[in-house]
Amino acid sequence: MSLPAKFFDGALKRILELQRPDGAIPWFDKGVWDPWNHTEAAMGLAVLGHIVEAKRAYDYLASVQEADGSWWAHYGSAVNLETGRYEGTGDEPKKRDTNFCAYPATGIWHLYLVTGDVKLLTRYWQMVRASIDFVLALQSPHGEIRWAAPGPEAEPDDALLTGNASIYKSLECAIMIAAALGHDATPWRRARTALGEAIRNKPERFDRTWAKKDNFSMDWYYPVLVGAVTGSEALDRLAARWDEFVVEGRGCRCVLGEPWVTIAEGCELAMALMVAGDTERAKAMFHLQDQWRDDSHAYWMGFQYAENVPWPVEKPAWTAAAAILAADAIYKLSPAAGLFSRASTTEPHEQAQGLHHL
Repeated sequence: MSLPAKFFDGALKRILELQRPDGAIPWFDKGVWDPWNHTEAAMGLAVLGHIVEAKRAYDYLASVQEADGSWWAHYGSAVNLETGRYEGTGDEPKKRDTNFCAYPATGIWHLYLVTGDVKLLTRYWQMVRASIDFVLALQSPHGEIRWAAPGPEAEPDDALLTGNASIYKSLECAIMIAAALGHDATPWRRARTALGEAIRNKPERFDRTWAKKDNFSMDWYYPVLVGAVTGSEALDRLAARWDEFVVEGRGCRCVLGEPWVTIAEGCELAMALMVAGDTERAKAMFHLQDQWRDDSHAYWMGFQYAENVPWPVEKPAWTAAAAILAADAIYKLSPAAGLFSRASTTEPHEQAQGLHHL
């Protein structure tokens, strides 16, 4: 089975119409942007062959990076979920989220896998190096990484499981970039090993200041998606809470207790299933998302199935990109398909051996 021609025309158009002339890709119309979702959207563009637009997105990231390697990110104030409209001013409080700061490394390695152009790794190396060093400066001796850098608005010294799992993947990609360019990434490898150990065996180190954090599906599947939990343990983890988070015929809940499935979570779960080796259920989960598209075939953010309405009434760039990346993992649309379809079987620096063309 393959995807029909023009299957992603609506999703692609949605990302392209949201990208600003400076290269930034906001969440949705008149919305804010952040480095994680911006990078996700750029990866979606790259899969579908829009390399110029993807590079413009990464050039924008490089141009607005702080001197310490971080990025500021608008956080939690972009949309009123009751109205489905952005009601901010663009001046809401911002934070430096470590997961957001690490994720561009994933995007740059992904861009290399798509294009095979090692010059792109050189072009963005300083951006990646600075951001990863910034993130790892906030790693504790226990292995977990603080979710937000201390700033004007004091944040609790806590680590988020989903965010740390995403950082685990970003470290894999950063290590492969370093190896391909001939740079020593020994400290990064040690940090990734410690982080993986914490994700697998130290649950008490995460979400210490959050109530009911395990109600979110991402905490359930992300350790599998990023390859921190593999093999039979990955299948066991997904099976343990499948009936809680998966709604038959609809997809994946974002949070328990609400009649609401979200398309990005469904697509990410499909990728986690691919990593765990369950290709058939991955395909089934991915294609459940087909029903949650508008007349142009752009994806809604989510669907409130008790009232049978899209909710919120937004079609984010990151949702479109998550669907594209899931399809790539399943149907091998690009040379980067393996990045989100299988767990690493070797250390990242070993995967990158032979890629040093400089």
